[in-house]
Amino acid sequence: MAAVTYELIKKDSRTKARRGRVNTPHGPIETPVFMPVGTAGTVKAMKPEEVRDMGAQIILGNTYHLYLRPGHEVVKAAGGLHKFMNWERAILTDSGGFQVFSLGAMRKISEEGVEFRSHIDGSKHMLSPEKSMEIQNALGSDIMMAFDECAPYPADRNYVKNSLERTTRWLKRCKEYHKNTEQQSLFGIMQGGMYKDLRKQSAEEIVELDLPGYAIGGLSVGEPKEIMYEVMDDCVDYLPADKPRYLMGVGSPDCLFEGVERGIDMFDCVLPTRIARHGMAMTSQGRVNIKNAKYERDFTPLDPNCDCYTCRNYSKAYLRHLFKSDEILSSMLMTTHNLHFLVNTMAGIRKAIEEDRFLEYKKEFYDSYGRF
Repeated sequence: MAAVTYELIKKDSRTKARRGRVNTPHGPIETPVFMPVGTAGTVKAMKPEEVRDMGAQIILGNTYHLYLRPGHEVVKAAGGLHKFMNWERAILTDSGGFQVFSLGAMRKISEEGVEFRSHIDGSKHMLSPEKSMEIQNALGSDIMMAFDECAPYPADRNYVKNSLERTTRWLKRCKEYHKNTEQQSLFGIMQGGMYKDLRKQSAEEIVELDLPGYAIGGLSVGEPKEIMYEVMDDCVDYLPADKPRYLMGVGSPDCLFEGVERGIDMFDCVLPTRIARHGMAMTSQGRVNIKNAKYERDFTPLDPNCDCYTCRNYSKAYLRHLFKSDEILSSMLMTTHNLHFLVNTMAGIRKAIEEDRFLEYKKEFYDSYGRF
């Protein structure tokens, strides 16, 4: 039996949105879901207990970063990533592919894999499908992502076609290497750039391997949102309805709603934690830039409609003071709010789908949040 399975609970009557549940060895995940990113085995500026208590059901770990530091063998010796970072719920690990492809001149792609130099010390490494599986097996994540090639935007058709076909060949090697199917599940990744026919080709090739779940990769890589949504319109239709669908690297509120409307179940992004460290908050009334002088004497919470720890206890004026003083507590409190906001937004989406009022909830959210 596969480690990860999907069950459909409710379908929206007017869109492709669906309410479901992903079952994992470390507990169920109610979907649609936003997954906080814990790149190096930690969600930045947060304790694991805080991430859990705000309702996060699953977090991400980064294969590339954990391989380079502290090393996957260290994590394995500690009892796996769950024990190493004190996280009892589900973990998804990416393959490391996106990170090595982002290195540009510091990497070289071949059929074997990607040879690259570490951004830490310049040492040379080879990351192949088999090596990615070895690392992720050692980390012990519930969901492992296949090693893929993420084509940049823009990219010409021939490059994208060759890239997606290599991704399929690499996926077959990942599946061949991965044997621990009862404890960890391997998800395949659809590529194909902005070409709809190539997206269809990629989906057909990876679905043939009958994996427990599938992701849509290669979006949110610099293309306009209108193009991303247009490509996404058909992507979900190419994937099986009885498996979870994961849109990689997307996490702004508008993208979450648009993705759910098109049938996506899982999302992740560093956006909420990254902008928090730069003094930016997502609120029910739109974005708040805490650096603005107008908040110097604003003793109201970040979001009057939010019940997170930050909004219950601190004012914009205090948060602005912390940020301007370069205090670590600024990142902690802003991150707490932003993650709570997205986790809570997804809970609202799930409830709206159950009540068959997703489009109404989306409009209410957009009317309140304002322009993106």
